Amino acid sequence: MVIGVSGIQGDFREHKWMIEKLGIQTYVVRTPEDLEKVDGLIIPGGESTTMIRIMKRIGLFDALKEKILNGFPVYGTCAGLIVLAKEIENYPQESLGVIDIKVRRNAYGRQVDSFDEFIEIKGFDKPFKAIFIRAPRVEAWGEGVETLAFLDNHPVMLRQNNVLVTSFHPELTDDTRIHEYFVEMVKEYKK
Repeated sequence: MVIGVSGIQGDFREHKWMIEKLGIQTYVVRTPEDLEKVDGLIIPGGESTTMIRIMKRIGLFDALKEKILNGFPVYGTCAGLIVLAKEIENYPQESLGVIDIKVRRNAYGRQVDSFDEFIEIKGFDKPFKAIFIRAPRVEAWGEGVETLAFLDNHPVMLRQNNVLVTSFHPELTDDTRIHEYFVEMVKEYKK
Protein backbone atom coordinates (compact mmCIF):
# COMPACT_ATOMS: atom_id res chain seq x y z
CA MET A 1 0.00 0.00 0.00
CA VAL A 2 1.16 3.52 -0.83
CA ILE A 3 -0.58 6.59 0.59
CA GLY A 4 -0.21 9.73 -1.50
CA VAL A 5 0.01 13.23 -0.07
CA SER A 6 -0.78 16.13 -2.38
CA GLY A 7 2.43 18.16 -2.53
CA ILE A 8 1.11 21.08 -4.57
CA GLN A 9 0.87 23.48 -1.64
CA GLY A 10 0.36 23.39 2.12
CA ASP A 11 1.65 21.31 5.04
CA PHE A 12 2.05 18.04 3.15
CA ARG A 13 5.31 17.06 4.89
CA GLU A 14 3.57 16.69 8.25
CA HIS A 15 1.02 14.27 6.76
CA LYS A 16 3.83 12.34 5.09
CA TRP A 17 5.60 11.96 8.43
CA MET A 18 2.38 10.76 10.13
CA ILE A 19 1.86 8.02 7.52
CA GLU A 20 5.53 7.01 7.68
CA LYS A 21 5.21 6.83 11.48
CA LEU A 22 2.62 4.10 10.86
CA GLY A 23 5.19 2.17 8.79
CA ILE A 24 3.38 2.80 5.50
CA GLN A 25 5.03 3.99 2.30
CA THR A 26 4.11 7.50 1.15
CA TYR A 27 4.48 9.32 -2.13
CA VAL A 28 4.19 13.06 -2.79
CA VAL A 29 1.65 13.59 -5.58
CA ARG A 30 2.21 16.56 -7.88
CA THR A 31 0.98 15.33 -11.30
CA PRO A 32 -1.90 13.27 -12.71
CA GLU A 33 0.66 10.51 -13.41
CA ASP A 34 1.60 10.44 -9.71
CA LEU A 35 -2.00 9.56 -8.86
CA GLU A 36 -1.53 6.19 -10.54
CA LYS A 37 1.23 5.33 -8.04
CA VAL A 38 -0.92 5.66 -4.90
CA ASP A 39 -3.86 3.85 -3.31
CA GLY A 40 -5.33 6.88 -1.52
CA LEU A 41 -4.61 10.61 -1.22
CA ILE A 42 -4.39 13.18 1.57
CA ILE A 43 -5.02 16.82 0.65
CA PRO A 44 -3.39 18.97 3.37
CA GLY A 45 -4.15 22.33 4.89
CA GLY A 46 -2.89 25.39 3.07
CA GLU A 47 -4.58 27.79 0.66
CA SER A 48 -7.55 26.21 -1.13
CA THR A 49 -7.79 28.71 -4.01
CA THR A 50 -4.09 28.25 -4.81
CA MET A 51 -4.41 24.46 -4.64
CA ILE A 52 -7.39 24.40 -7.00
CA ARG A 53 -5.78 26.82 -9.46
CA ILE A 54 -2.58 24.74 -9.65
CA MET A 55 -4.51 21.43 -9.82
CA LYS A 56 -6.50 22.73 -12.79
CA ARG A 57 -3.42 24.08 -14.56
CA ILE A 58 -1.52 20.77 -14.37
CA GLY A 59 -4.52 18.52 -15.11
CA LEU A 60 -4.71 17.03 -11.62
CA PHE A 61 -8.16 18.47 -10.83
CA ASP A 62 -10.16 16.43 -13.38
CA ALA A 63 -8.02 13.29 -12.98
CA LEU A 64 -8.49 13.32 -9.20
CA LYS A 65 -12.21 14.03 -9.38
CA GLU A 66 -12.74 11.10 -11.75
CA LYS A 67 -10.78 8.75 -9.47
CA ILE A 68 -12.71 9.88 -6.37
CA LEU A 69 -16.06 9.36 -8.15
CA ASN A 70 -14.87 5.80 -8.88
CA GLY A 71 -14.19 5.02 -5.21
CA PHE A 72 -10.60 6.24 -4.71
CA PRO A 73 -10.15 7.17 -1.00
CA VAL A 74 -9.27 10.77 -0.21
CA TYR A 75 -8.81 12.68 3.04
CA GLY A 76 -8.81 16.48 3.26
CA THR A 77 -7.75 18.59 6.24
CA CYS A 78 -8.71 22.26 6.61
CA ALA A 79 -8.07 23.68 3.09
CA GLY A 80 -8.30 20.08 1.82
CA LEU A 81 -11.84 19.97 3.22
CA ILE A 82 -12.69 23.11 1.20
CA VAL A 83 -11.16 21.61 -1.97
CA LEU A 84 -13.39 18.52 -1.57
CA ALA A 85 -16.61 20.31 -0.49
CA LYS A 86 -19.67 20.64 -2.69
CA GLU A 87 -20.27 24.29 -1.80
CA ILE A 88 -18.27 27.19 -0.31
CA GLU A 89 -20.70 29.63 1.26
CA ASN A 90 -18.69 32.82 1.72
CA TYR A 91 -16.26 32.74 -1.18
CA PRO A 92 -17.22 31.77 -4.73
CA GLN A 93 -14.62 29.26 -5.92
CA GLU A 94 -14.60 26.01 -7.79
CA SER A 95 -14.08 22.81 -5.82
CA LEU A 96 -14.04 19.07 -6.50
CA GLY A 97 -17.57 18.83 -5.03
CA VAL A 98 -17.19 15.19 -3.93
CA ILE A 99 -18.60 15.47 -0.40
CA ASP A 100 -22.08 16.89 0.16
CA ILE A 101 -21.20 19.69 2.57
CA LYS A 102 -21.52 23.48 2.57
CA VAL A 103 -18.57 25.21 4.26
CA ARG A 104 -17.64 28.68 5.44
CA ARG A 105 -13.96 29.54 4.98
CA ASN A 106 -11.95 30.89 7.95
CA ALA A 107 -15.07 30.65 10.14
CA TYR A 108 -13.11 30.11 13.36
CA GLY A 109 -11.11 33.31 12.89
CA ARG A 110 -7.76 34.47 11.57
CA GLN A 111 -4.32 32.92 12.16
CA VAL A 112 -4.01 34.72 15.53
CA ASP A 113 -7.29 33.11 16.64
CA SER A 114 -5.90 29.56 16.28
CA PHE A 115 -6.78 27.21 19.14
CA ASP A 116 -6.90 23.58 20.15
CA GLU A 117 -9.76 21.69 21.74
CA PHE A 118 -10.25 18.10 22.88
CA ILE A 119 -13.12 16.56 20.91
CA GLU A 120 -14.96 13.25 21.04
CA ILE A 121 -14.71 11.24 17.80
CA LYS A 122 -17.15 8.45 17.04
CA GLY A 123 -15.43 5.08 17.53
CA PHE A 124 -12.37 6.53 19.32
CA ASP A 125 -11.75 5.40 22.91
CA LYS A 126 -10.52 8.77 24.21
CA PRO A 127 -10.73 12.44 23.17
CA PHE A 128 -8.59 13.78 20.34
CA LYS A 129 -6.67 17.07 20.56
CA ALA A 130 -7.91 19.01 17.52
CA ILE A 131 -5.85 22.00 16.34
CA PHE A 132 -7.82 24.68 14.46
CA ILE A 133 -5.91 27.18 12.29
CA ARG A 134 -8.03 29.53 10.12
CA ALA A 135 -10.40 26.57 9.99
CA PRO A 136 -13.46 26.19 7.79
CA ARG A 137 -16.79 25.46 9.47
CA VAL A 138 -19.31 23.02 8.03
CA GLU A 139 -22.65 24.84 7.89
CA ALA A 140 -24.77 22.12 6.25
CA TRP A 141 -24.41 18.51 5.14
CA GLY A 142 -26.39 16.05 3.08
CA GLU A 143 -28.17 12.85 4.14
CA GLY A 144 -25.38 10.56 2.94
CA VAL A 145 -22.73 12.30 5.06
CA GLU A 146 -21.72 10.71 8.36
CA THR A 147 -20.77 13.16 11.13
CA LEU A 148 -17.93 11.74 13.24
CA ALA A 149 -17.07 14.67 15.56
CA PHE A 150 -18.54 18.02 16.58
CA LEU A 151 -17.36 21.31 18.05
CA ASP A 152 -20.04 23.77 19.21
CA ASN A 153 -22.79 21.92 17.29
CA HIS A 154 -20.87 22.04 14.00
CA PRO A 155 -19.33 18.85 12.57
CA VAL A 156 -15.53 18.99 12.35
CA MET A 157 -14.94 15.44 11.06
CA LEU A 158 -17.17 13.92 8.38
CA ARG A 159 -17.20 11.05 5.95
CA GLN A 160 -19.17 10.29 2.82
CA ASN A 161 -18.27 6.90 1.38
CA ASN A 162 -14.61 7.18 0.26
CA VAL A 163 -14.19 10.84 1.26
CA LEU A 164 -13.00 11.83 4.76
CA VAL A 165 -12.58 15.44 5.93
CA THR A 166 -11.54 17.30 9.08
CA SER A 167 -11.62 21.05 9.62
CA PHE A 168 -8.69 20.69 12.04
CA HIS A 169 -5.06 19.53 11.69
CA PRO A 170 -4.36 16.07 13.18
CA GLU A 171 -0.96 16.04 11.45
CA LEU A 172 0.25 18.69 13.92
CA THR A 173 -0.20 16.34 16.90
CA ASP A 174 1.51 13.09 17.90
CA ASP A 175 -1.83 11.25 17.72
CA THR A 176 -1.97 8.99 14.64
CA ARG A 177 -5.53 7.72 15.12
CA ILE A 178 -7.18 9.76 12.33
CA HIS A 179 -4.43 8.79 9.89
CA GLU A 180 -4.94 5.17 10.98
CA TYR A 181 -8.66 5.59 10.27
CA PHE A 182 -7.84 6.78 6.75
CA VAL A 183 -5.39 3.89 6.23
CA GLU A 184 -8.27 1.51 7.08
CA MET A 185 -10.41 3.22 4.41
CA VAL A 186 -7.62 2.66 1.88
CA LYS A 187 -7.31 -1.01 2.91
CA GLU A 188 -11.06 -1.46 2.31
CA TYR A 189 -10.70 0.11 -1.15
CA LYS A 190 -7.84 -2.20 -2.05
CA LYS A 191 -9.79 -5.37 -1.20
